Amino acid sequence: MDGLDNGGRRCGFGMPGCRWARRGGGRGMGGEMTRAGRMLAQGDLKLIALALIAEQPRHGYDIIKVIEERTAGWYAPSPGVVYPALTFLEDIGHVIAQPEGAKKLYVITDDGRDYLSERRDLAEAVLDRLAAFGESMQQQNGEGGEAGELPPLLRAALDNLRAVAARQIAKDSDKEAELVAVLARAAGELRKV
Repeated sequence: MDGLDNGGRRCGFGMPGCRWARRGGGRGMGGEMTRAGRMLAQGDLKLIALALIAEQPRHGYDIIKVIEERTAGWYAPSPGVVYPALTFLEDIGHVIAQPEGAKKLYVITDDGRDYLSERRDLAEAVLDRLAAFGESMQQQNGEGGEAGELPPLLRAALDNLRAVAARQIAKDSDKEAELVAVLARAAGELRKV
C-alpha cells in the first residue's frame, strides 16, 4: 500500500478518513507505509483470540488490549472484527461465552484446545509477528528497541531473512502459513541459543 486511499489525497497513519488508525491519535510511520491489519491473514485473528483465551478466560475487550500491548500500542483490532471472530469461535464450539454482567467471558472448550494444539506453532508465529511489528514501529520512530543495537553481521542476516521471505511470498502468496511456520521454527531455535 503506498499511502493513497483517501479520495486521491495522501493518506497517513492516524489521519482522519484513512484505513490506518491508531487509537488515541497517530504517529508518523516513516519510510514504508504498512497497514497493520494487513499483517493478519484470514483466520489469524480467530487463532490469536483462541490462543489468548487458552491462556486464561477473556472478554473481547481484553483480547483487543492484549494485542495492542503486544504491538507496543501500534495496532489494536477493532471491536467490529474481534466480536464476530469470537462469535464464530463460539458457533463452531471452540469457546463458550459465559455471561458476566453485561459482558461475556469467553472460555476455551476441549475442541478448541485440540484445534489450537494442532496449530500452536502458527499461533505463536502470528503473535511473534505482531510483537516484531510493534518493535519495528518503535525503532522507526526513535522510541528505542534492540535492533538499532544489533551487531552489523546479525542485522545483515536479519535483513537477508526478511528479503528471502518477501521474495518467497511474492512468488506464491498461498505459502504464507508455510513461511510463517519456518520462521516460527527459526525463532524457536534462536530462543535455545
